[in-house]
Amino acid sequence: MKRREFLKVSLGATAAASLSSAARAQAPLKEIRIGYQKTGVLVIARQQAVLEKRFAGKQIGIRWIEFTSGPPLLEAMSTGSVDLGAVGDTPPIFAQAANANVVYVAGSQITNGQGILVPANSSIRSIADLKGKRIGFTKGSSAHNVMIATLEKAGLTYDDITPVYLTPPDAGPAFANGSIEAWAVWDPYFAIGEKRQSGRILVNAHEVAKTNSFYLANRDFANTHVWETREVIDGLAEAARWAEANRADVASALAAITGVPLEVQTVAANRASFLIGPVTDEIVTTQQAVADRFHKLGLIPKPIAVRDIVWRHTQS
Repeated sequence: MKRREFLKVSLGATAAASLSSAARAQAPLKEIRIGYQKTGVLVIARQQAVLEKRFAGKQIGIRWIEFTSGPPLLEAMSTGSVDLGAVGDTPPIFAQAANANVVYVAGSQITNGQGILVPANSSIRSIADLKGKRIGFTKGSSAHNVMIATLEKAGLTYDDITPVYLTPPDAGPAFANGSIEAWAVWDPYFAIGEKRQSGRILVNAHEVAKTNSFYLANRDFANTHVWETREVIDGLAEAARWAEANRADVASALAAITGVPLEVQTVAANRASFLIGPVTDEIVTTQQAVADRFHKLGLIPKPIAVRDIVWRHTQS
């Protein structure tokens, strides 16, 4: 879908969803819908039923909805099909540029667990060697930001590569069969590329730029259900603290829930950052740099101010 068409669809869907969101807000809350991917704190929280236990006394159920990447998760959130979820740093930028009905409710600094892979026998040995190469990544994802920041570090431009926009499930086979010459991605796919597809790490994301992951919520849901939103974040923070101290158990839980092999999830769990906190000024500054980078390249249609969609109730 072209960017202009995507924006029209997103804006139309957001407007249409406002009525359903408002109607839902009038009725007693019976269910909280959580969007998650195959990694991270949300998988642990689901496996341990952390949120289910917190809301049992309120007769509020928890429904888990899986996504392959952040952009479709935030599209669903904006239209009111998902109440809260976790994504990398780039999907919220594209969402905000499309006037999505979402807000940042918490953040988590990423120290490892994403980057760029090349085949083990590849002649690509440095960032400069990426020039002219076909590189796969999900458009509008955190890998997209890692890719651009990496090119900037080597003095290359976006025009110096051939981007191949693929979701992780599609990029994995393309990487394995040589259809793409490098792959920018996050865990557990990053670890799958290493362990199962003979990938070699060319770049770790932390070597080129600060990166964060985020917990976002549908704006109407968060503003209408302030206590419930805070309770979700508190529950996830509890799961995150447990994960930091129990990485072997995390790997086992991730493998059991996602079906990704234990050896792969062990790699991912051992290098992951789990702790969750408020969206601080430092995180906003880092995220604003991401937004400015994408606007400068013309990948989002207008400048945005990240601070405008930081939830005002992030702290008590």
